[in-house]
Amino acid sequence: MKPFRLNRHHKPVFPASVFVDLDFSTIRDLDHLDAIIHRDFEVKAPTGSDIAQRASDGLYTDRYQLLRDLGLHLFWANRFALTMYDKRPTRWSDVARRRDDVFVPLLRPWQDRSEKVEAVEWSFHRLPARWDETMENQLFNLLFDVLSNKLYHAAELPALKPTVSEALATGGTTTVLSDYDPDYPRFGVDEILDASAPQPELEALQRWAMVVHNQHPWDRSHAELKSVGDLGDDDVVVVFHPKNRDVLDFIQRARSNGTEPATPTGASSAVETVAVVPTATALKPVPPMVVGQRTDRRATIEALAVRRGEVTYSNADVVRNAPPSWSPMSADEITTKTGIEQRRYTAEPLEQIALEAARSALEHAGRQPHDIGAVLFCSCTSTRLIPSTATWISGELGIAQTNASADIIAACAGFPYGMAQALRLLDDVNRPVLLVMAEKFSDKIGNARPSRMIFGDGAAAMVISPAAVSRGSGSRGSGGRGSSSADLRNGPGFDVEVVQTYASGPSSEVNSIIWPNPDFDNDITVYGPEVKALVRRYLDQMISELGGLDGVRTSRHQSGVTATTFASRLLDDIDVIVPHQANRTMIVDIAEAQGVPVDKLYFNIERVGNVSAASIPMAIADAVHDGVISERSLIFAPGFGAGAVGGYVVCWIEPSMIAPESGTRGDAAYPVPTDGHADASAVAAASADNDRPELVGVR
Repeated sequence: MKPFRLNRHHKPVFPASVFVDLDFSTIRDLDHLDAIIHRDFEVKAPTGSDIAQRASDGLYTDRYQLLRDLGLHLFWANRFALTMYDKRPTRWSDVARRRDDVFVPLLRPWQDRSEKVEAVEWSFHRLPARWDETMENQLFNLLFDVLSNKLYHAAELPALKPTVSEALATGGTTTVLSDYDPDYPRFGVDEILDASAPQPELEALQRWAMVVHNQHPWDRSHAELKSVGDLGDDDVVVVFHPKNRDVLDFIQRARSNGTEPATPTGASSAVETVAVVPTATALKPVPPMVVGQRTDRRATIEALAVRRGEVTYSNADVVRNAPPSWSPMSADEITTKTGIEQRRYTAEPLEQIALEAARSALEHAGRQPHDIGAVLFCSCTSTRLIPSTATWISGELGIAQTNASADIIAACAGFPYGMAQALRLLDDVNRPVLLVMAEKFSDKIGNARPSRMIFGDGAAAMVISPAAVSRGSGSRGSGGRGSSSADLRNGPGFDVEVVQTYASGPSSEVNSIIWPNPDFDNDITVYGPEVKALVRRYLDQMISELGGLDGVRTSRHQSGVTATTFASRLLDDIDVIVPHQANRTMIVDIAEAQGVPVDKLYFNIERVGNVSAASIPMAIADAVHDGVISERSLIFAPGFGAGAVGGYVVCWIEPSMIAPESGTRGDAAYPVPTDGHADASAVAAASADNDRPELVGVR
């Protein structure tokens, strides 16, 4: 888990963006590690020679471009120290000689360092600032101090360092410090996370610069490379210690495989060769469940309640939290690519927001816990296994017993999967079913940029009842729905017309979204082309099926006279299409190609992001709030996503079904917990240390 926290400026920040903490328990071998390092550090980073050459050739057009390259280079130059080791300056006489968990980095001097450093400095002072000259100057001073005193050639760094005894046996040079001051100023964690700048790109670069500074917390002008064999007892040597037990276990595992510790590893792919599984010819699809033609499963939707994340995370916030592994992308470019302007996060546990939505739905439906016959929970981000979230919610609500309480993992098709199972249970229990859909992505998206741009947190809950039971028992609270809508297709209370679900397909589509993914430090990862392929395949199948279903009878009041008409196709009868809110740009493009009436599509993704299983019910609620659904309306709600799952629901929605939300929808609707967040006075005290390197926006 890699949660966000609110800094002293009340901005959400992700410590994992700059404090690199790979889970070495999931890294198989050096090839796997090398692929991760290559992707996260080397692909984007120029060498020192590259930067000097670009500067000499006049390829930088402003200071920010050069600053960004410096930050990327210095992260790359410290790639193994950041991911695997703690640097500990130690008197040579005090360094253990025979331990297997103390290492001496052997370094090759950086050739032509002075000339390359001078070219960078000369170029920077001749370039214009992009946004803030004062701040960009201070960022340069911080980064350039590290670069200009970097002594080693960064391209030849091995992941495995020699032990002290190995270094003494093989020889080589390592870093020695004169006049070492253990109190040399460095930035604290809170100072780094509290960094602030009006320009998101500069704020991200501040954090990079502060982290890089902390990698060399000594007077760098007094550092030198010295032969291990010439070290004296009073020389202060920078020795490396594994960050944690998992790193040490990995080192020992890799060394036991015969890897030479002093040999640099080459970049290679960590992806194992996987045999391509041929996709069998599909059997004739199971037809959709046409609920409106069956008397045993007719259902009414008594209530729909939503619980949004209380923290707004804008595209500018995404940029502010950019790690060095990302290509540059502005807030506007994120909007253009995804259709998302912000997403909502929560500091609460997933179970808690699910429970809040469930309670709100029961209250709005006028139901007591003992009325509920089954509880279904749909999510792909739950980490609870025992007890399941559905059973936990059942207990927290005080339900003495259900016929079934179970979790369903159907990702972005959670709504149609949950609705299909709820309808089957209605036939068995003849009592209302509580369907809860919730996701918390904010602590699982890590540093994979597509995931960080797209996903949000939120919960929704619905009370679904057998139609006859709904009309005979229970009462809706204030705002309850009536049965005299001007649109009475299929009769009052018969709210669900059609349900369909699918799964599987080509293995590339089944694995198009993965969590946990060890190749991305167990973060959620999205493979865009494969996702587009499954969305296109399923939308084509859905539209084909709907086109083959008869329309539903429509009774409309026209000038006081009731006119009865019959639509030729169910698809023609749809009032609003509320798709899973995956990526607005992608869905519109595919829908247009499939002949879907784009003017009927409703999106709220720009405000809440992709909330997977909860996205469709949250969008339905917003369609009501926005007045898109102002009377009883027939909606088509297609869902599709991870695991190559898909499905849709065609159902009636009345505005009175939607439970009121506390607070303002556009702002924080719930108070933000402060547990675990730094005390403001402590942060201020830490920032008051005048010995720390000065940086605009930190104080």
